[in-house]
Amino acid sequence: MKNFIIVGAMLASTTAYAGGKHVDGNAHITDHFHHQSVNTPVTQQKCEQVQVPVYGTVHGGGATGGDVLAGMILGGLLGKGATGNDDGAAAGAVLGGIISADKNRSRQVVTGYRSEVQCHNVTQYTTQVKEVYSHS
Repeated sequence: MKNFIIVGAMLASTTAYAGGKHVDGNAHITDHFHHQSVNTPVTQQKCEQVQVPVYGTVHGGGATGGDVLAGMILGGLLGKGATGNDDGAAAGAVLGGIISADKNRSRQVVTGYRSEVQCHNVTQYTTQVKEVYSHS
């Protein structure tokens, strides 16, 4: 008898409420949502007019004899002072002459500018807020 009462009570409870739904078909379900921010990259090409340097070669007139002589004298004095002997003075004189002769060689300089269109990609992000399903 006792088992019959327990089984009867269990059957009554399952028929009255089954799986979150009432037996009469009316269910109370609440859907839950949350807001989510989504960043979307938007890349555009941006072009602008810029001034670009134009390079040219400028040739020096070459070293004069006086320039080379002055370089040799200075190099000789520094070589003698650094080493204390005539061999250092001779090496210094040769190096001084080479440096002063090399000083007036040709070199690259900016001779003007020209206009040029340069383009590059620019990425910006747009943010959209979306409502996303979470659970019920």
